[in-house]
Amino acid sequence: MQEVEGKLQLLEPEKLVKKTVSLCPKCLKRINAVIVERNNKLYIKKKCEEHGEFEDLYWSDYELYKFYMNWDVVGDGVENPRTRTVEGCPYDCGLCPNHKSHTVLGIIDVTNRCNLACPICFANAARTGYVYEPGLDEIRKIMVNFRENRPVKTVALQLSGGEPTVREDLPEIIGMAKELGFSHVEVNTNGLKFAEDIDFYRECFKAGMSTVYLQFDSLRPEIYEKLRGRNILPQKLKMIENAREIGHGSIVLVVTLAKGVNDGDMGDIIKFSAENSDVIRCINVQPISFSGAAKKEELRRMRITIPDFVKIVEEQTNGQIKAEDFRPVPWAVSTAKAVGAIQGKRYQEFTAHPLCGAATFFIPKENGEIVPINRYAEVDKYDKLMWEVYETAKQGRKTMAKLKMMKTVLYIKKGLLRNLILGILRKGTYSALGKMMTKMVMIGAMHFMDAWNYDLQRVERCVIHYGTMDGRIIPFCTFNTLHREPYERKYSVPLKEWRKSKGTGRKVNCY
Repeated sequence: MQEVEGKLQLLEPEKLVKKTVSLCPKCLKRINAVIVERNNKLYIKKKCEEHGEFEDLYWSDYELYKFYMNWDVVGDGVENPRTRTVEGCPYDCGLCPNHKSHTVLGIIDVTNRCNLACPICFANAARTGYVYEPGLDEIRKIMVNFRENRPVKTVALQLSGGEPTVREDLPEIIGMAKELGFSHVEVNTNGLKFAEDIDFYRECFKAGMSTVYLQFDSLRPEIYEKLRGRNILPQKLKMIENAREIGHGSIVLVVTLAKGVNDGDMGDIIKFSAENSDVIRCINVQPISFSGAAKKEELRRMRITIPDFVKIVEEQTNGQIKAEDFRPVPWAVSTAKAVGAIQGKRYQEFTAHPLCGAATFFIPKENGEIVPINRYAEVDKYDKLMWEVYETAKQGRKTMAKLKMMKTVLYIKKGLLRNLILGILRKGTYSALGKMMTKMVMIGAMHFMDAWNYDLQRVERCVIHYGTMDGRIIPFCTFNTLHREPYERKYSVPLKEWRKSKGTGRKVNCY
């Protein structure tokens, strides 16, 4: 037995992997924590002086952990932090000087109203008893704040909630974002409004909506009844048909994955996305996170980590997509740095922690086969070469860097993918990647943290940030774990008062 942090003990056959800082799931105080390996799995262990010891699964495959850490790329943060270091991370969020990544995706919650009453949600207006809904001027200020990030302006924005489509002025909000320079504007939605009102969908699309971030948990009605309170699968399918009708070809299927609930559905969802790849661009899986009220037995039964997810994909696609085909999010950093160095620009760099997310791409074939990009390209040799391109360009040898970049085609098999890559290299622009993306479907997972598996070393590398009305920019996991409830209460009105101001007494979630 070995003491590693205070009174935390390592028991045989545990091995210390690293020390970090976490939170007590009960009181949310900062406490020291350790990550230990036991039987090829990683666990986070910590002790609060008031509430005792806690342990949770951190990462379910130690070998995969070591592999992903090969892409441990630390960013350089922002030049203009919005808050000072006073209480220490994660209480100074805003972004504080300690934060190590710039904003890749900015999120604005435009309302907490919703047209559903999902049993797994505790944040909508009907549950909280208050309405949080910033006005257009307030939303504009949040957008401007994102755009003022230095040295890299935020170019991708998600409008979230609540359910954003309950706002009739959503097209105006989208248009405002485009006017301010956001090249990518996505709407996070359950799809009900876009299914029922194609004209509203078309209006949002024409206003500049790039992507619909569609909640999509299964192709089985009973899963929606369990997670969302009623079967809304028909509306999901109708929304996808509406996308096809209006010519909107960019839907992301967002799967909230829970062990023992819908973890057996990934194969069907992947097949469905391949069959509808004219409009579906991505599957984004989000393993379910837990509140501080969760019990140890519940955590053990339902916790899914990224290694679990990639193995599920391999099993349910009969090996067409393998676990080894996935790479952590920072794999993309080399391309952004190389292209940026050649052009003398800064592009969005996905310098998230390697354990925050993983993804791969697949190309759907007419015979129903799905082929991962790894079968067409030697992705790790490509990545290594792009780092060489970056280093060469950084030294001022841009002509040599461009010649090196052309060599990337050596790692790509002849055919569609090579032709697309050649087109990108000839144009020499980062945006030219867009055409290639329309030929593929991305599949990935972002493992957002809760107070149980909270790791400060991951938080300070977060690239997905919420914008708030008080001028702060807050990392995703910290906002949802610590800051959301007090922030929203400060800028909200009681639900009864809101209904009265709108002249309605209807007792439904959003109206």
